[in-house]
Amino acid sequence: MKLYIYEHCPFCTRARMIFGLKSLPVELAVIMEGDAETPMHLIGKKAVPILQKDDGTHMGESLDIVRYIDGLGTPILTRDPVEELDTWGKDVWGPGLKLFIPRFTKADFAELATPEAREAYRLREENAFGDLEALMAATPELLGDVNPRLEKLGLLLGKRTELSISDITLWPILRSLSIVAGLTFPPAVLAYARSLEEKVGVSLMFDQKM
Repeated sequence: MKLYIYEHCPFCTRARMIFGLKSLPVELAVIMEGDAETPMHLIGKKAVPILQKDDGTHMGESLDIVRYIDGLGTPILTRDPVEELDTWGKDVWGPGLKLFIPRFTKADFAELATPEAREAYRLREENAFGDLEALMAATPELLGDVNPRLEKLGLLLGKRTELSISDITLWPILRSLSIVAGLTFPPAVLAYARSLEEKVGVSLMFDQKM
């Protein structure tokens, strides 16, 4: 199987996670930013991730891919969704985007390996979020919003021995936030993030913090 991704994309991270959790081999294919032709050809729209199945057909939508792969053999996502974690993720998503999106445009990802691709991505996100440098300047205010949310998450996590679809949606948010200098991951949150990092084989972004 082949998985078409952007390295920075939290939705692509969801799909990558299930392969790692189930120890299933998959070929990763990075689509360059600005390349609309490839995804349009594969699924009829510009969106990633895209899974090429063993039969040669393609499917999009991250959680559809996750459920399809988890259904191959013995499922690993055996716990019911955790409402408190899902709510936390939805609440932090808005301010989180304002923190990590402008940083993504400056970071080192394969899909941004050419000046043209990086500029295509910058323009795409600028169209979606407005002045990216203004968002960077708003970092102190946004940190003041998100850091208390991370403290709250530490209390929600508890000891979890079974995984659910909630982990598939939560961990990519934490991975994205790990690029933000000034955010404090409480011990329970950091332990959770590091544990899944090892299990899924996808690196957090602390080494690119800015």
